[in-house]
Amino acid sequence: MRNDADGAVAMHAVGNSRHWVFDMDGTLTEPVHDFEWIRRELGVPADADILQHLATLPAQQAAQSHAWLMEHEHALALAAVPAPGAVALIRALQAAGCRLGILTRNARELAQVTLAAIGLEDCFATEEIVGRWEVAPKPSPAGLQFFAKRWNVAPAAMRMVGDHYYDLATAQAAGVPGVLVNQPDDLWPGMARWQLHDCSELLECWRSEVAGVAP
Repeated sequence: MRNDADGAVAMHAVGNSRHWVFDMDGTLTEPVHDFEWIRRELGVPADADILQHLATLPAQQAAQSHAWLMEHEHALALAAVPAPGAVALIRALQAAGCRLGILTRNARELAQVTLAAIGLEDCFATEEIVGRWEVAPKPSPAGLQFFAKRWNVAPAAMRMVGDHYYDLATAQAAGVPGVLVNQPDDLWPGMARWQLHDCSELLECWRSEVAGVAP
């Protein structure tokens, strides 16, 4: 486990929270989206953000593109496979009474399909699954700001767990400590407060914190 300062073993504070927000695809599930192919199919420039590009299209074209994207992502959601340690981590946090949220650039209804596919549909309240239609999508801090207000908690007391730059940028913008998982290297130096191998290592750190023992 590494922190963002010097690559040394990070303190157990990564697990010192009762308010957790998770990205979905690539964080709680194995990554399956082929974004380059999606861009080609939708006519999105290679270096453009897909959602931002669709927002610039004429209404009818945007609606058609979003419909195609929903259909494609629905098929992926049905076949979702949990990432290593994800189910055990969420179940442990739920059993301990932690507040749990999903912040995804996917649609809420598709996130619910994904959660059902990996056996976690009972762990997240509908109102605490925040997708691209509920707030401005990541990297906007709006989603984390929503959770901080809903849970009446300081952003610094929360954790944002993700696998992508957008997750870390969102966390930084909202003042929420970010936890990077499922990446072999620190692709975005200085962005994550902590980096861990996967959700299994995060669960180990959290259990150590609960037990009052540094990992």
